[in-house]
Amino acid sequence: MTPKHIVAVSGLVTNAAGEVLLVRSPRRGWEVPGGQVEEGETLPEALRREIMEEAGVTVTVGKLVGIYTNIKLPPKVIFGFRCAWVSGELTTSPESVETAWFPPDAALPRVTHPAIDQRLRDMLAFTGTVVYRVYTTDPYQILDATVL
Repeated sequence: MTPKHIVAVSGLVTNAAGEVLLVRSPRRGWEVPGGQVEEGETLPEALRREIMEEAGVTVTVGKLVGIYTNIKLPPKVIFGFRCAWVSGELTTSPESVETAWFPPDAALPRVTHPAIDQRLRDMLAFTGTVVYRVYTTDPYQILDATVL
């Protein structure tokens, strides 16, 4: 059997004031924007598209912060990046019923999904070293954590 993973991206978008962009998903609550990579897309292209679809803003994609493998079926590999706002006003979509800029310390308590909370914490604490985490959900459990 050929392994099949969903490949996804997420991004910590900051603006000139140092605020963090969060989107509120109808399924997971507040989170950093992102989603699945489509066939033929690069990771940065997919992330820019997802952020535009979910929040209506244009960003530059910066440093890779972390790689996350969720082994719960269907397995997912998620690449987390730092991003910077370039232009656009926040909007909502079917995937994001609310969008807002928050100071980092106000963003953290809004994210209640444990895996997304961990990614947000990694992105906020990023000092140049990429992290790799393997986890499962229901319940959330980190199975391996490494710095690359």
